Amino acid sequence: MERDKAKFDILNKILEERTKRGWSEYTLAQNAGLTQSTISTWYRKDLQPSVASIEKVCNGLGITLSQFFADYTPESPVSLNQEQADLLSLWNQLTPAQRKAVMDMLRSFTRD
Repeated sequence: MERDKAKFDILNKILEERTKRGWSEYTLAQNAGLTQSTISTWYRKDLQPSVASIEKVCNGLGITLSQFFADYTPESPVSLNQEQADLLSLWNQLTPAQRKAVMDMLRSFTRD
């Protein structure tokens, strides 16, 4: 009996992660060390990026391959890289007023 293959849409996941950050293809390409034409070609020709390219995309997004491929639901545990864990540790030491100031500052960075 043949097993059903799990369907994971890599291109859609890249798009989801990119748009969640408010990034253009160009911004992702710059952060990932890829050319914009490479990323654009994946979508235009419905090509699957290589594992090496997915790893570059993940590095550019600041996530691990494991996080990229994880099936996240609010109830599922989250895996953090060391930088994210350090950030969360520092966050937990802030007062509510400091947290608000940090969030306001971060939001200002993502506005065009």
